[in-house]
Amino acid sequence: MTCSGMVFGMALHASGFYHRFLMTTAPPYQTPENQTRQSIRSTDWRLASMLAPYALRHQRLLAIALLLLVPVSIGNALQPVLVGQAISLIRNEPVMFFLRGLTLSQGLNLLVLLLLLTIAIRLVLNGVQGYLVTKVGQLITADLRNDLFHHVTSLATRFFDCTPVGKLITRLTSDVDALGDVFSTGAIGIVGNLFSILVVLVAMFALQWQLALMLLAMLLPMTGLIIYFQRQYRRANYRAREELSALNATLQENITGINVVQLFRRESFNSELFRTINKRYVKEIDRTILFDSAVSATLEWISLVAIAGVLLLGGMLVLRDALSFGILASFILFAQRLFDPLREFAEQFTSIQAGLTALERISDILNEPIEIRDPGRSASFGQPSFRPSSAPEIDAQAAIAPPTPSEIRFDHVSFGYKPDELVLKDLNFTIRPGEKVALVGPTGAGKSSIIRLLCRLYDVTSGRILLDGVDIREMPQAELRQRMAVILQDGFIFAGNVRDNITLGEDFSFEAVRQAAERTNVARFIEELPQGYDTPLRQRGTNLSGGQKQLLAFARAAIRNPSILVLDEATANLDVGTEALVQEALETLLAGRTAIIIAHRLSTIRRVDRILVLKQGQLVESGTHDELLAANGLYASLYRLQMLES
Repeated sequence: MTCSGMVFGMALHASGFYHRFLMTTAPPYQTPENQTRQSIRSTDWRLASMLAPYALRHQRLLAIALLLLVPVSIGNALQPVLVGQAISLIRNEPVMFFLRGLTLSQGLNLLVLLLLLTIAIRLVLNGVQGYLVTKVGQLITADLRNDLFHHVTSLATRFFDCTPVGKLITRLTSDVDALGDVFSTGAIGIVGNLFSILVVLVAMFALQWQLALMLLAMLLPMTGLIIYFQRQYRRANYRAREELSALNATLQENITGINVVQLFRRESFNSELFRTINKRYVKEIDRTILFDSAVSATLEWISLVAIAGVLLLGGMLVLRDALSFGILASFILFAQRLFDPLREFAEQFTSIQAGLTALERISDILNEPIEIRDPGRSASFGQPSFRPSSAPEIDAQAAIAPPTPSEIRFDHVSFGYKPDELVLKDLNFTIRPGEKVALVGPTGAGKSSIIRLLCRLYDVTSGRILLDGVDIREMPQAELRQRMAVILQDGFIFAGNVRDNITLGEDFSFEAVRQAAERTNVARFIEELPQGYDTPLRQRGTNLSGGQKQLLAFARAAIRNPSILVLDEATANLDVGTEALVQEALETLLAGRTAIIIAHRLSTIRRVDRILVLKQGQLVESGTHDELLAANGLYASLYRLQMLES
């Protein structure tokens, strides 16, 4: 580790609503609230070692900022000496060698010039150093936020099942910003203050050792008291940030579900719930303010006592002619200069303790294992941020080239969201290339779980899933998901325009987008929009109907030309007229592809090649529509029940 990294590490070393979400947690994944909490769970050295790689990416700027501390600290220590020498010169007392032989006017002019020079050096270099340190802090914050976002989006779906979105947002925003303050206002500032105190102490002992020893004796216990208060602050700050996460989670849930809140008149109930969490948050914030204020108040009193001690001891020495008025004046200023860094220590330790609290919470996320990982790929905290690679634009011909249908085989697959609660039990079936297979069964039979396993949003508990004879765990995720397209019941719309919501960041040409829309019968609807394919869409597509959002999902699938097509209740949100258009488009879209269809309306799957009937995670029947009706089993019962209802 370089010198700047070592100094950074030394500086760091010196320094009920959301429980509903947690009940569904799978044992391998634990949110920070479920883990055993200790007052300070990690040593500052370990946390510093986690941040050191980020700091060392910008070690040149850090080194320059550290070098600027030397002239700034020396200038800070020289100013009391110059003022004291001016008083000694006026009172005709002994002065330093560089003033001997000068007249009063010449000596004062020289002292004023030197004093102005030290002030100018401090002003200029402090400004430059502050800019460099803040810039490094922002760069590190940006790097950390990028890595954290990439890590979060790489975690398995199981993690998001037990972690509220509001808590993740808190870690990606306020926690990362608090951590950035460690660099921009904390760590380098502490190094500067340590160096400044050291220079001031050397200057004091060079002038008069008794007064210097007295101030040093007051400095040591005061430093210990500051560290004690700041550790108490850190504990309180950790609890405050936990409550802030709960507050954000509550806010996010209520905004997302605002329609249900208003329709069922839960405004008052939810407001009271929010108010309760807000009170807990304010209570913890008050504790942080208490400890922070205790440090500031203690420092003010100690600094006054220090000045009084200097006047008392210094006055006695002056009366004995053992000390000049000039040196006494210098020590009065030294007493202030010595405790000024301690005042800044209080603020900087507050910043650092808040940053280390945030780092503990961020490390909880960064230490979450990436369960779904490509073969042979590993990730390391602090490595360079993820950078997506660019790809050439995909033209319309490539988007409509005939796909090669794939074979899907479930080989004795069992799976459970919790290890002791299997939702799929020893599934063993094969879907041949180009075959259209429907999955049916009662609610909770495991149909959607099969799709999630096939897309590798989860890994199987036992057994294996083979795609063209290859275990999907041995395939890169990008290749696996490129070979299939999934159309869900609720098509999610991102903020952007229509074209962006079809391409989803891939470099498809406009002609490819237009042809995909035409093949899925959605081109007419898009062209009727105010700006066609460039029409802006709000978050979650609130300016589109449910059917229109679903139509865009079909265009997304068509443009990717997959070999496997998965439809999970894909036509459930469509009206009769729109569904007729989509069914016509599906005839084209399904041609030459392996397809898996989940549909609760059994009348829509009569023409599939085979129907797999599931019950409580087990395959109980298999066959065509007519074969299953003739068998008079579970499928026949479900079909007759739906026909009776209609």
